[in-house]
Amino acid sequence: MHAAGWKSKMPGVKITQYTEDIPPGCSSPDFDRKPIPLTIQEGKTATFKAIICGEPKAQVTWSRNKGDMNDGSKYKITYDQIMDEHVLQVISVTGEDADTYKCSASNLYGEAVCFATLIVIETVNEDPTEFRKLLKKSPKEGPSRQQKALDSKVWEVLLSADKKDYERICIEYGITDFRGMLKKLNQLKKEREEEQSKVQYIFVEAISNLKHIQVTSEGSAKFEIEMQLKDENSRILLYKDGQMIPYSEDMEMKHNLRKVGKKYIFSIRDLLPEDAGLYQVDVEEVNVFSTDLPSKFIPINFTSPMKEVHCKEREDAFFEVTLSHPLPKLVWMYKNQTLEAGDKYGFTVSEDGLTHRLIVKDVMPVDKGIYSVAAGIRSSSAWLMVESKLPLKVKPHNLNKRNFFKNSSKDLLWERRNCSYRSKYLGAHFVSGLMDVQARKGHSAELVCKLSSDQTEGMWFKDGVKLQSRDGLAIYKDGCNHKLILSNVQDSDAGKYRFEADGHKSESYVVVEDPPEIDAEEMEKLSKVPVVVKAGQNAVIKVPFQGRAPMKVSWYKDGDELAEDHRMHIEKGPSHSRLLIGKCQRKDSGDIKLKLKNDSGTAEVATKLIVLDKPLSPQGPVEVLENSASCIQIKWRPPRDDGGQPINSYTVERQQVGRNTWVKVGEVPGSTTTFTSDKVDHGKKYCFRIRAVNSEGVSDFLETEDITAGTKAFPGPPAPPKIVSASSKAIALSWGAPHNTGGSRIAGYVVEKRKKGSNLWTPVSNEPLKEKKCVITDIVEGSQYEFQVAAVNESGMGEFSVPSNFVIAQDPMRPPSKVKDLKVTGSSYSSLSLSWAKPDVDEGDEAKGYFVEVKPANSITWLSCNSAPVSLTSYTIKGLKSMEMYFVRVTAVNDGGRGEPQELDNYVIAMPPPVIALRPHFLQDASFKSFMVVKEGSTIRVNIHFEASPTPEVIWMKDNVPITKRATITNTDGLSQLLIPTSDRTDSGIYSIMIKNCFGQESLSLEIRVTDEPKPPGLVTMEEKVPGTVTVFWEPSPDEKYDNRLHYMVMKRDSFKLSWQTMADHIFNNKITATSIICGRQYYFRVYAKNDMGVSEPSESPAWNINKEKDKFTVKLPHYKQNDQRQAPRFSVGLKTHYVPLGYQCNMSCAVMGNPAPRVTWYRDSVSIMKNADYQTSNVCGVCSLIITGVRPKDNGEYMAIAENSLGKAICTTRLIVIEPLGLG
Repeated sequence: MHAAGWKSKMPGVKITQYTEDIPPGCSSPDFDRKPIPLTIQEGKTATFKAIICGEPKAQVTWSRNKGDMNDGSKYKITYDQIMDEHVLQVISVTGEDADTYKCSASNLYGEAVCFATLIVIETVNEDPTEFRKLLKKSPKEGPSRQQKALDSKVWEVLLSADKKDYERICIEYGITDFRGMLKKLNQLKKEREEEQSKVQYIFVEAISNLKHIQVTSEGSAKFEIEMQLKDENSRILLYKDGQMIPYSEDMEMKHNLRKVGKKYIFSIRDLLPEDAGLYQVDVEEVNVFSTDLPSKFIPINFTSPMKEVHCKEREDAFFEVTLSHPLPKLVWMYKNQTLEAGDKYGFTVSEDGLTHRLIVKDVMPVDKGIYSVAAGIRSSSAWLMVESKLPLKVKPHNLNKRNFFKNSSKDLLWERRNCSYRSKYLGAHFVSGLMDVQARKGHSAELVCKLSSDQTEGMWFKDGVKLQSRDGLAIYKDGCNHKLILSNVQDSDAGKYRFEADGHKSESYVVVEDPPEIDAEEMEKLSKVPVVVKAGQNAVIKVPFQGRAPMKVSWYKDGDELAEDHRMHIEKGPSHSRLLIGKCQRKDSGDIKLKLKNDSGTAEVATKLIVLDKPLSPQGPVEVLENSASCIQIKWRPPRDDGGQPINSYTVERQQVGRNTWVKVGEVPGSTTTFTSDKVDHGKKYCFRIRAVNSEGVSDFLETEDITAGTKAFPGPPAPPKIVSASSKAIALSWGAPHNTGGSRIAGYVVEKRKKGSNLWTPVSNEPLKEKKCVITDIVEGSQYEFQVAAVNESGMGEFSVPSNFVIAQDPMRPPSKVKDLKVTGSSYSSLSLSWAKPDVDEGDEAKGYFVEVKPANSITWLSCNSAPVSLTSYTIKGLKSMEMYFVRVTAVNDGGRGEPQELDNYVIAMPPPVIALRPHFLQDASFKSFMVVKEGSTIRVNIHFEASPTPEVIWMKDNVPITKRATITNTDGLSQLLIPTSDRTDSGIYSIMIKNCFGQESLSLEIRVTDEPKPPGLVTMEEKVPGTVTVFWEPSPDEKYDNRLHYMVMKRDSFKLSWQTMADHIFNNKITATSIICGRQYYFRVYAKNDMGVSEPSESPAWNINKEKDKFTVKLPHYKQNDQRQAPRFSVGLKTHYVPLGYQCNMSCAVMGNPAPRVTWYRDSVSIMKNADYQTSNVCGVCSLIITGVRPKDNGEYMAIAENSLGKAICTTRLIVIEPLGLG
């Protein structure tokens, strides 16, 4: 068997074709839809689906790379007859099921193979005790909706993009999980590198200098690759959005490829909105480069440019343009100055964004001139002509030329008079000038211009020489129009033409083109009558032509340009070209084309060359149709090439193995490829030779292998049975004959059935069936059955076929009825959103899915939007053309077939709904924080949601100054995003956003502070200024000058206490005085810097002590009357409200007085916390403190200190508010 490679219409599919001669109506298998790679969570069911075409019907098998698929409970292989889908289901996937799965489809003429990978995401078993924590997880941790819905196009763009473009692409496609994106992208890059290594090993030596697509100012796009191929004949394929597109190498098509050394330059001419998409370059079947052309890069064209406007003085003038696709704003200019909306100028835009209008209000003569409009790289311009309303009588000799053009704002009336009579005394002007003309030699050409007055005569010139009417040249005047007509253009008529009138002139060029031209009779003769020669003879094809030199002459055979060699010679003359092929061979047959090209155009003529020769040998392998003790019947296939003449007959010779002589045993007509030899001896071996005969001679022979007469051979398995119909009482089957009959005729077939869940196969009849179909009635309603078939020949019964798909013995379902309440729920310039209700079950059975179809208004064909039925009762149609009209219908489907379609009552236009007047306002919820702290070096991302109609203008400011280029602003429908990829401290400030449209404006501000954990303070020194005190000084932290919220905390320890105690916090200077310094003790101090991000390392002081001897003195105590010093408790210093960031330390303190000394108890939310280890309390000389080392959200609440003694009690309360870190959105 000879296998030939064949290109599939579906990328990634490999086709092996067994033969090149396939009968009409038959074809080798191919994939209409191939299985797609899957990434699925462990425990779910993975489903691969494939749709396969080919005739006869292909046999489909599934396999995997790292194991077998014998477990029927694990792998379910089915075939959906309604959808014509072959389905593989992997039940409850585990990590061991992650593999590459192969789908193969084969029939008599070939085999198609494709692969799909299965990636399994393994789940981690959480501890049940942590379930409460899982419930408290923020929903922000889950993958975003956009991330789940990313399609393959986004990954192709990221794979080919530079790292600096990741941020832009993620914003454009709404990717928020950057870490997840980078992880998957690295995985895809590894897979791509493995695939690229295969390419480099097989097809490519090296790939470098990949330049992504760029749009030029001429309205074209191009991208480049430097690539060295191992085989220069390797096919280079270009795909757009997965569809292969043709291209040319001579810049004649829309898509072109130009090769310069190792550089391959792909270009796209005349860009249109539909040219946007993902472009891929493949070498043979493997992708080497991908690049994306966004629709926003497509230049906008003017479908209706600006036109000259005539306007009377003191009236309004209107300029209007229409664009090829929507744009919210254009740039209007006058005298190289950009126009702004105001009292003088106004701008309007249609709802669809296609039609733009400029209004020049209260036109004055000074407004006359050229106005222009720019849309991207395209522009359009036109004149504004102003006609004065003041009919003043002014004598010509009173007009002074210098004063005539003087523009004096002090004398507006004089200016109006000058403008009114300017045309009267300076003559007519051109309304439309001459335009360049390209004329074909021997044809006519016309030059036309138009003046502002029909009373003005003019003169025509060519290359400075005045022209008069003559033979072949006519000059006409029709009112304001002046024409020059060349009736028979020749080379001498080329040149520069000029028309002059009243001191004004207009010039243009006439270019004479003389493209190649081939005589029409000669072209018709060559195209209809082929050139026929016999093998070994010479072939000559001569074509006369005419046209301007130099002429490029190229001959092609079957699309490939011919080059001269020892057999082929190309003769090129000034008026003809001749192709000579010496000693023609059969392979020289084909389509011959001559292509002529000069600087004026091209011409082509095609003919067919047929070289006659003897046929090739018949094709094998020879098939033994019957082999018995009395006869042998064989079959072969016709020759691959009949030599250009029909096969007249086949001669058959036979040789008994062991003998040297060949005996001619028969001859059959050319239309027959079978032969029966009935004179054979049982048990002896024979060999046969077959030759093909045509009018040119006899072919070489095809020889069979040894065939033993009467050898037993069982038939092969037939094709799997197909379910023709099924009901509750009978099931009808049909099947195909086996490829291998075993050398004898098929006598019948044995059919067996098996219930689902049973291992027992039972025959459906006592005798073999003669036909390849049957009806089984011995069934139980509601049960599922599968069937297998085996063929029977003279040797006996062969192997059973692959079982059929399971079928349920039940009456067929009724197709569903029409869907209800079909309506449009949303629309844009490229999409329509639909919804509907399920159909009633009274007129049909329940629907299992729905097909959505659209039909453009200018077409009669309905186009399906979904290849597989959707189960939801809503659908969004994408990829529509802006402002086009479409008809839409929805059809319900189930196992009984399709129901009747339900169509919308009227057509729908692809455009957004009408704009509703809506004043701008922000849509911020309670989670929005007006203050956020960001660590230096991290990303700042602020998303502001708003609502406004029409679309508002969005302005960002920082500290009342426009945002710098460090920040990227992205505005979409209802969302504005501020993004700073890598922040530093200079980004701190007050950020404000203002949104405004014609119905109002609104502003919103937030403060962003960029900081980091502070550096520790500098050197700590001490000084005693007052006895019994010590003043501690320290050098400021280096971060103090960047952070105005940075402060200090001082802690102290003496030699009698080993624990450090907070002496003071929230100190915004660089010194503090410690009191109650006791002589004889050593003191140590620590100074910390603190800000919104945390606490620095401490700066420690050296030991401090005071050694002072006390003088002896005596005190004479006075005698006082003893008073009652007892008093009830009272708070001399109360508690204050505390706002503490999450995780920071909180210190609460108050002062209490009383005698006897009161006992202080602390409460939180009326619950005592004295025995709670999370809280530390102290009472030193009436100063009561509560310390919370690291506050948590649960510490929020009301705190109360109660002081009690025998005379009463006092209460002091406060609140602690824990500040949680702000999110970035």
